Amino acid sequence: MERKQKINPEIKPYMKNNYLIIALTVLAVACGAPSENGQDVEAKKKELETARKEFASLKEKIAKLEDEITELDPSFKQTENAILVSTFVAEKKPFEHKVEVRGAVESRKNVVISAQTIGEIERVHVREGQQVTKGQILVSQNADVTRNTIAELKTALELATSVYEKQSKLWEQKIGTELQYLQAKNNKESLERKLATAHAQLDMAIVKAPFNGTIDELPAREGEVASPGFPLVRIVSQQDTYIKADVSERFIGKFKSGDPVEVYFPAQDKKLKSKIAAVGQVINPENRTFVVEVVLPGVDFTVKPNQVTVLSLRDYVSEATLAVPTRIIQRDEDGQFIFVVDDRGERKLAKKIHVVTGITYDTQTEILEGLAGSELIVDHGYRDLTEGVEVSLAKAGEAVKKEIAKQ
Repeated sequence: MERKQKINPEIKPYMKNNYLIIALTVLAVACGAPSENGQDVEAKKKELETARKEFASLKEKIAKLEDEITELDPSFKQTENAILVSTFVAEKKPFEHKVEVRGAVESRKNVVISAQTIGEIERVHVREGQQVTKGQILVSQNADVTRNTIAELKTALELATSVYEKQSKLWEQKIGTELQYLQAKNNKESLERKLATAHAQLDMAIVKAPFNGTIDELPAREGEVASPGFPLVRIVSQQDTYIKADVSERFIGKFKSGDPVEVYFPAQDKKLKSKIAAVGQVINPENRTFVVEVVLPGVDFTVKPNQVTVLSLRDYVSEATLAVPTRIIQRDEDGQFIFVVDDRGERKLAKKIHVVTGITYDTQTEILEGLAGSELIVDHGYRDLTEGVEVSLAKAGEAVKKEIAKQ
């Protein structure tokens, strides 16, 4: 059986007193003097009260100084409260709009030469990439039959010529009949024509370069039999190149020969200026476009047929129109507007002017109605303005943008 320890009766009073002392000690700690944190709060409150008094005194001093300065310079407060902006004067100047279309380099001397007669390819005289001159032999076909025919015709023609000459002399002497003379003449002329035909057939068997250029492709192979239409060689010349582009029919009447064009070559990252050489008069029914040809001037880099280009074509131009940066045009319930400076002597106020806009191109927008052409238009700082607010004109230059950006 568990035995309980008995407490001496004489000790119990002392234990009660100890419990009381402990409780009083805890209560004293909980409700005692302020801690360090409490002291910090009180100190900061006193510091804040002192700062408030100093601020009120400084504010009063600032107001007094402002009043004194305003008495000496009435425009002081106007300038201090005005919104800083930069401006420019609206003036008429040339304005144009351009469209970009994709084009390709073309060559009028980019041809595939095909066989004109049937015959075995006897010899290929050139190789791909070789430079050739006009009249140079490129491919020869076997023409032994034609050569033999020419030889036979030459022999027959010699005899026919001799007979004709003798018959002609006899006819002059009124010897023989006219029929004999005409037969001799006809026989000679007939053989001459046959010989010319045979020479032409021989020429068709020998393929020559039609112009100076470069051998781009060479399908011909020695030993193959070529027939009329069989491709033998492709020859390309850089001397007669141009740029061709297909333009949507919605631009009909927008372009004409001589219009300036900017040409961009993406492969070389090069730009050059040119002009329109010709404008097509027929619409392609398949893609509803017409052709525009652009002159390709001499360049200092390599250009190849079928190379992609980007053309900037001018489809609208005005010699004198008002144009403003597109970014300063804003919109409200009454339409589009811009801010101008309403100059009232010592005071300059922001004023809304509603405008009718036209074409937009390259960050500029044409203004058709609303501006007379002499207004002082707000540029940088326009976003901070409202109707009638006072403005201050900043100095021109890059520093203006930085100064306004800080506002």
